[in-house]
Amino acid sequence: MLKDNATTIGTPVPRIDGPYKTTGTAKYSSDHNFPGMLHAAPVCATIAKGKITGIDTTVAEAMRGVVKIYHYGNAPHLYRPIPRDARVDEARPAFEDENVYYSGQYVAVVVAETIEQARAAARAVKVAYAAEKPDNSPDLSDGLQEDALHEAYKRGDVDGAFALGAVKIDATYVTPVETHNPMELHASVATYDNGKFVLYETTQSIVNHRSAMAQMLGVPVENVQIIMKFLGSGFGGKLWVWQHSLLAASAARDLRRPVKLVTDRHSQFTNVGHRPRTQQRLRLAATAEGKLSCIQHDYSSETSILDNVGENCGESTPFLWSTPNLRVRSSMSRRNVGTPTAMRGPGAVPGLFALESAMDELAIRLKMDPVQLRLLNEPEKDESNGLPFSSRHMKECLTLGAEKFGWAKRNPVVGSMKKPDGTILGWGMAGASWGAGRIPTSANFAFRDDGSVRVGCATQDIGTGTYTVFSQMVHHITGISMGRIEVALGDTSLPPGPLSGGSRVTGSLFPAIQDAVNAATKQLLQIAVNGVRSPFKGAKLDDLAFSEGRVYRKADNSASGVSFEEILRSANLRFAIGEGSSVASQQDPKAKGLSLHSFGAQFVEVEWDPGIARLRVSRVVTVIDGGQIINLKAATNQVEGAIVMGVGMGLLEETIYDQRYGHPVNANYADYLVATHADCPPAIDVTFLDYPDKAMSEIGARGIGEIGLAGVAPAITAAVYHASGVRVRELPVRMEDLLQSVNQKHRA
Repeated sequence: MLKDNATTIGTPVPRIDGPYKTTGTAKYSSDHNFPGMLHAAPVCATIAKGKITGIDTTVAEAMRGVVKIYHYGNAPHLYRPIPRDARVDEARPAFEDENVYYSGQYVAVVVAETIEQARAAARAVKVAYAAEKPDNSPDLSDGLQEDALHEAYKRGDVDGAFALGAVKIDATYVTPVETHNPMELHASVATYDNGKFVLYETTQSIVNHRSAMAQMLGVPVENVQIIMKFLGSGFGGKLWVWQHSLLAASAARDLRRPVKLVTDRHSQFTNVGHRPRTQQRLRLAATAEGKLSCIQHDYSSETSILDNVGENCGESTPFLWSTPNLRVRSSMSRRNVGTPTAMRGPGAVPGLFALESAMDELAIRLKMDPVQLRLLNEPEKDESNGLPFSSRHMKECLTLGAEKFGWAKRNPVVGSMKKPDGTILGWGMAGASWGAGRIPTSANFAFRDDGSVRVGCATQDIGTGTYTVFSQMVHHITGISMGRIEVALGDTSLPPGPLSGGSRVTGSLFPAIQDAVNAATKQLLQIAVNGVRSPFKGAKLDDLAFSEGRVYRKADNSASGVSFEEILRSANLRFAIGEGSSVASQQDPKAKGLSLHSFGAQFVEVEWDPGIARLRVSRVVTVIDGGQIINLKAATNQVEGAIVMGVGMGLLEETIYDQRYGHPVNANYADYLVATHADCPPAIDVTFLDYPDKAMSEIGARGIGEIGLAGVAPAITAAVYHASGVRVRELPVRMEDLLQSVNQKHRA
């Protein structure tokens, strides 16, 4: 069925959902309104640890428009989910008890006729607390003690190899709390009728969202429908169910009226997850020639008091570079903060900051080029499990990236490279990796008698171009023009599909869509040979073929065939329908026995002007080995966005907590710094290698949403060192670190 002459794959295709977004007709979750709809506003804890001793709602309940106020003591019962069946990071339902575990925790919710009335009443609710001193210490050293660490992976004798190493690095690296801050706030619009919920949610996983909500509401899963047609980005923060969804749905059931709850910007910092702070110790040893003899990676990540959500910083360490001796150990340090969650590139991105920073320090200690160090330690297979890589072209990423960047012109002496105006240039680089794989996926496909086709799957487009990728895949398989293809997503009434996380959607879709198209095509051909008025009446099924939207005899060409809509109309049928599915990559015989990953290399230039204390990233070259790229325009946009996010991670982003009271003190867009247009590198060069990964699917696509961010931050800090001589091991890079070095030079 796959047609070689279908040419949209790998080309820069404009998004088919673009007109809906640019004209304002795209409907986001909070855009939904219903007759009789109520609005909810949460009341949030003003302490980070303690107990609620009393709630006075007298004044609030008397305010105009207030319908009901829920809190511990009068709220409908909500359940914890079964972890095996649904993923939820914050498992404790709101109002389960009177305890407060973090600042901003929901302690009540006001439901009123308008949002203004709800918010005004929420401010009038008086909550009394027995407060205790919270633990918000940024120092995670407690998690790096020997008795706190749990071994995740080990091969060889790390301690022995480190003791004998000719050249060694032993350093600790820190990444801060980062907050997702998508432009679209988290929102839930809940309707309830006759025992059934229809929930309009901001979610990156509508299928999991349905399962989790059903369990926590205590109803059968078939009684819950999730709809999410468009998402204003999520970066991982909208992967799992958060408490506002439960509050809206519970209130809608109790009051028998639709309820809308839209979080505010401050809640982004307290109630819907964040990337947790990490503290990581790296010990590397190498021969004098640069061959790694051991890697030890110990790390602790901050988590909440009740939940076990950590950051898997050692995810890439066991296989990225070759070494006979390796050990990865981890722990979690509990703090009075909201539950952390996945943020773009969870685990690998902060982990690679530490690993690749240590590799850069090792190269300097060896007096060796950082690219050559990595080329020298390129593994022949995945040394964590002994499996061959399904596709690994890291060497080409490194060499092509170096060529495109002009790395051969690099003078390794600190501060030696300058622009004509005296600005100091710093060049740095780092490797990148991200896991690949498929999630079980189902889809349906229909030929229709009006000449259009429809493909459907209960996955979602989170703003990354999934609608367009669906259309491209159908065009690639059938040859039918994209203008005749309808894509149905974002509704759990469709066949179950993958979550939009882990860069898994694109790789998971193709086999299921192809299977569905094949099934529908088989039905279409059967209609062609059996239809009373069909021009192929009486023909043998094996004599017919389908391509470019036409049924034809194999002995002829497709141009002489009959359009599928004519075949359907001749039989007086509206549809020819097919269902398709695919298994997880672990169950696929083609993928079994192989290690599935994407790889990349990041090259960064910074400009450092100590005279006016200005540091900026001026140039980035990225080379990605991500399998077959489906939409070059969308893929390039994804990686460019990830690079800008990497600039934020390296130079700007950090959520800071008040150590006395546990509140996030910069919980707004004025004080939490994200990269703006002025911070973006003027030159970003993104190159994709063209190596389809056939272990993934016939088309060979892997996801690229995360890998563009991996390696950016350590490449930045490597460039900062090259420019200034200051080794930054704790993100973000602070001007104070660089100016301290300048002042020391002046004093000297």
